Amino acid sequence: MSYSELSETLTQSLALTQPPIAVCLLDQLPAGVALWTGPAPAGCRFWQEAATRLFATQPTDHANCAIGQYTHNLAMTPASEKDLGDALAIFDSLSYVRKQDIAAIPVLQSRPQYVVYGPLALAPAPPDVVLLFVQSGQTLILSEASWQVEGGMPPAMGRPACAVVAQAANSSRSALSLGCCGARAYLDILTDDVALYALPGPKLEELVDRIKALASANTTLSKFHQVRRHAIESGNSPTVMESLAAM
Repeated sequence: MSYSELSETLTQSLALTQPPIAVCLLDQLPAGVALWTGPAPAGCRFWQEAATRLFATQPTDHANCAIGQYTHNLAMTPASEKDLGDALAIFDSLSYVRKQDIAAIPVLQSRPQYVVYGPLALAPAPPDVVLLFVQSGQTLILSEASWQVEGGMPPAMGRPACAVVAQAANSSRSALSLGCCGARAYLDILTDDVALYALPGPKLEELVDRIKALASANTTLSKFHQVRRHAIESGNSPTVMESLAAM
């Protein structure tokens, strides 16, 4: 399927309210892709901007959040290195990210020169990661698909939210991010009832195929359970086949 078809299938199957976001980690700037201009409070903010347009960022575009530069293994200036050290020292003093926690934070194994963001439908190169803004019911279907394709449940990650990109890219496996207080401050679309689900680009088509099938199955089975509940609460004891026939 084309990226446009994959995007449409994901959106329809999961009833997404935000389009799937492609994240491409590249050494060359794709032809026709504009560079980001202007400030950004953190790299995670690019996920929100990417819902409506395609653009490429350079390491300096991420400089307002040294944590994001760190998790994406981007080249850093001395000023950014100092910001990173200061941020980690503050986090440790608050017992938020302790010194012993730092080694467990995923960091990209590659060092991209450009990070391209945009709607999956417009991806100019094979995406390394596809990000979905999801709610719990949608995560149910996604986790089922990940289990079937990858042979295990995806990790549920906390701070920092940007580390989910490194986790999915490094492992080529799905990951769930519950976000972090920073990402929730910088992204209007990351409300309290929303989380992030990262799909690895190399397995995207296989995962989308399973998501489509499982979404359809969940719709059918949800109706089955609703019919069955009503019958049982009405004093009946239907068999499975009787509940199916009543749908």
